[in-house]
Amino acid sequence: MAAPRLIDVARHAGVSMKTVSNVVNGYRHVRPDTRQRVQSAIDALGYRPNASARRLATGRTGTIAVVVWTTDVPYFGEIARALQIAAQAHGQRVVVEQLTPRTEPERAVLQNRDRGLVDGVIFHPVRLTADDLANLQPDFPLVLLGEAIRPTAIDHVGVDNVAAAAAMTEHLIRGGRRSIAFLGRQREPMGETSRQRLTGYRQALAAAGLPHDPSRELLLDGLSADGGYRVVAAALAGGTRFDALFCRDDLLAAGAIHALHDHGVSIPEQVAVAGWDDLQISRHLTPSLTTLATDKAGTAETAVELLIDRMNGFTGAGRHRQVEWRVVERASTRGP
Repeated sequence: MAAPRLIDVARHAGVSMKTVSNVVNGYRHVRPDTRQRVQSAIDALGYRPNASARRLATGRTGTIAVVVWTTDVPYFGEIARALQIAAQAHGQRVVVEQLTPRTEPERAVLQNRDRGLVDGVIFHPVRLTADDLANLQPDFPLVLLGEAIRPTAIDHVGVDNVAAAAAMTEHLIRGGRRSIAFLGRQREPMGETSRQRLTGYRQALAAAGLPHDPSRELLLDGLSADGGYRVVAAALAGGTRFDALFCRDDLLAAGAIHALHDHGVSIPEQVAVAGWDDLQISRHLTPSLTTLATDKAGTAETAVELLIDRMNGFTGAGRHRQVEWRVVERASTRGP
């Protein structure tokens, strides 16, 4: 059986070949209902664009790169998946690259080593500085995620960590908690994210007239459930007391919950626990985890749209978009 052609997709969807081409090549000025109809036809027929022919005709590969620190951290795995779904809706393929936790591989991302292999890059740096970007001056379509750097000349999608962290702390305060601890990372990579969330936590305590107790700021060098377990267990063994624990992410919160269970601390009756990221696993912990949910799908869609704009020739100043967030209350913070 012959492979389906562009004209077959057009006939199946009831549109022109040009419209199908626009969808396949990710052009944004296609009505959503038309894009969906074309994508449904592509899926139904099993159409696969001829990459070599498309590259010769358009100068594009139809592929974008998503570069993250490591998919061993569940958040990066989930955001990479959301980016893949968003890119596919625009007719783009995605290659995902994981970096080692060192600065040089991140700098290499900006040094055009993939020029010609992909049409653009969505990149979540954790070690790069604004000076790195200024010195390297990438000249290919690029969108940054995360909070490590927000350069004025490059598109960026992120979240207001300070405001969101303050909201989560206020949620704990409204639940009657008065001795609230914070569990986060003290050094790079990802130290900037912890710093912003720690700032929001401190601001909420101050606004409520609650004292700032440095002993309740539980900071670690790693970023793992095991690390969260060790730090919380050590704090409890050392006599640190708190009635709520706000964790910089759900991964640390999972380790913290385990440590509290092992030390005979009931959740949430004695200690309420909150996380961040709304990972799938957070709904299945015991108790289920209250968490700060950021709009991963919205982050991905915004990043892909900004990148496609750049790929289509947009040359304006860097655009900075903040995505929505919300506190998702579950069993880990309910109670007295």
